[in-house]
Amino acid sequence: MAFLSDIEIAQSTPMKPITEIAKVAGVDEEYLEQYGKYKAKVDYALLKNSTRKNGKLVLVTAITPTPAGEGKTTTTIGLADGMRRIGKNCVVALREPSLGPVFGVKGGAAGGGYAQVVPMEDINLHFTGDFHAIGAANNLLAAMLDNHIYQGNRLNIDPRRITWKRCVDMNDRQLRFVTDGLGGRVNGVPREDGYDITVASEIMAVFCLANSITDLKERLSRIVVAYTYDEKPVTAGDLGAVGAMAALLKDALKPNLVQTLEGTPAFVHGGPFANIAHGCNSVIATKMAMKLGDYAITEAGFGADLGAEKFLDIKCRMAELNPDAVVVVATVRALKMHGGVAKTDLGSENLQALDAGIPNLLRHVSNIKDVYGLPCVVAVNRFPTDTDAEIALVIEKCKALGVNVVLSTVWAEGGKGGMALAEEVVRLCEEKHDFRFSYSLEGSIEDKIRAIVENVYRGDGVVIAPAAKKEIDKLTSLGFDKMPVCMAKTQYSFSDDMTKLGAPEGFTVTVRNVKVSAGAGFIVALTGDIMTMPGLPKVPAAERIDVDENGKISGLF
Repeated sequence: MAFLSDIEIAQSTPMKPITEIAKVAGVDEEYLEQYGKYKAKVDYALLKNSTRKNGKLVLVTAITPTPAGEGKTTTTIGLADGMRRIGKNCVVALREPSLGPVFGVKGGAAGGGYAQVVPMEDINLHFTGDFHAIGAANNLLAAMLDNHIYQGNRLNIDPRRITWKRCVDMNDRQLRFVTDGLGGRVNGVPREDGYDITVASEIMAVFCLANSITDLKERLSRIVVAYTYDEKPVTAGDLGAVGAMAALLKDALKPNLVQTLEGTPAFVHGGPFANIAHGCNSVIATKMAMKLGDYAITEAGFGADLGAEKFLDIKCRMAELNPDAVVVVATVRALKMHGGVAKTDLGSENLQALDAGIPNLLRHVSNIKDVYGLPCVVAVNRFPTDTDAEIALVIEKCKALGVNVVLSTVWAEGGKGGMALAEEVVRLCEEKHDFRFSYSLEGSIEDKIRAIVENVYRGDGVVIAPAAKKEIDKLTSLGFDKMPVCMAKTQYSFSDDMTKLGAPEGFTVTVRNVKVSAGAGFIVALTGDIMTMPGLPKVPAAERIDVDENGKISGLF
């Protein structure tokens, strides 16, 4: 029997006109701006004008990722479809995929199997142009910064202390470190420079955390792009760039409405990576999903130590969101990898390896329950090779923490395979809870970093490199020390060492540098060898992607 690929499933499933999806979501025509038949933007004025009570907010997160896969986005979509199947008014809110990974390692990122958002080709490629607008705003600011220096440098900017990089939405290691402004005086001022991938740009973070155009402009104005010769910060506001940047972003800021394969309304908007940024879709899209649905299902990138930590400590704090329940996604296959089994040997029952890997899941679950005080359910994506004994072991271990395990088959069955999970989520949303953050903003920058490492990663402490210490002292003197912290860390381990799988103990995390994202409103702590511009693998996914003479795309996931 031949199995259909994700793109073949998506292309073989008829879509409803986006006007019908808007009616299902309760979006009046006056707020809808169509981008073709199957996608639209929704004016953010809806949030201001609607008097409807906010729905429950459910976060979907996961164990520490492995090459075996976990299926977090797929589970998010399948859960939303399952919610509608049991009669609940549900809207989903997801991040937009970045072109870099689409053509790099992982291919598309719009769910999988029969739990996808569509049109998946559009979503994975240019979509409605949001990322292009973000990149243009980022690079306009870079151009105005260098032009200011070229035109006389009224602000006394030290070219050696420029912190703002250009960006491109592609994995391109060649651009990590460049020298530009070469070729004589009329071509600019020569200096060392570099590129970030667009999803790592502070503009992306600002875009995703802004509540309105006014808030967007205020955040843009605070972005620190450089320092003067006498160590004073220079902002986008100082350069007079804010109005033009906001003009580029005004349409992009409106959330994108699409649909799941089963016709559930879905907002797909914004896309910061969770290992180098805060890893959540836009605040506006999340709030719109809550305003339109009795239940809003959203996800945060990578494992719960990254995406969920940042969703809860940064996004919820800034947007004053109070989540009602959390789903932690796991697979038996991935847990066996955490227990030391090679990817090629995951098809055989191995209770010993599973038992050794389950502590990874239990640590994430404990964090959600004990650190953040939120109700939690474990969703196990069941594979055909999973045995009853393996599933029973996961259920037993989670039950000891007072957490239920629900089997999910949404990849194969869509919303039908998510109905049991939906029932448990509805139950959890009615539980009383005492949501709290993992650290207070009142401590020092080092205090906050240490709290995340010790409370969430369960490490023994933090090593602050001299360069990081110097920068922390400077940022503290400038008054930036009361911001939350965004950890830039490998996604493959609780520690900063990607080889430490499972639930490592007795480790410390080394912070090699820190930087301020004053517009976003957080301090970024860089650990390990984390990079803000990925590279392509030996065999990029791009080599498998093609389009025929009728415009039909193939090979995209």
